[in-house]
Amino acid sequence: MLAKITIADYMTKHVFTLKRETSVLEAIKSLLAHKVTCAPVVDEHGKLVGMFSEKDSMKVVLDCAYNQGMSGTVGEFMTSDIISVDADASIVDLAERFEDSTIRSFPVFRDNDLVGVVSRTDVLKALTSIK
Repeated sequence: MLAKITIADYMTKHVFTLKRETSVLEAIKSLLAHKVTCAPVVDEHGKLVGMFSEKDSMKVVLDCAYNQGMSGTVGEFMTSDIISVDADASIVDLAERFEDSTIRSFPVFRDNDLVGVVSRTDVLKALTSIK
């Protein structure tokens, strides 16, 4: 039964995105306001170019502590080495992937289009929803 559950069944479908030129302070405030651990960064065509996460935010805060000012753009601090998952993949396979990874969320694609984001919390909800 669990093996039939797909990532698409539990991913966050309405994802807010950031632009490379967004200020890092604005991006951090957006992550906190939306209560998420990361956000996809898209270009002017809506193509995924990176992810901006809590971990990236920590780099910003540490840089601020040393340089006495929080400045810069998302593009300067985002992770551009994108690791994604397919919307139709098994949630169990994703759980195994999370077990071996420090990544907390993955962008989700279907036919080369960004269709959502899936987090560890989403996977836990899926795995505990089966009775």
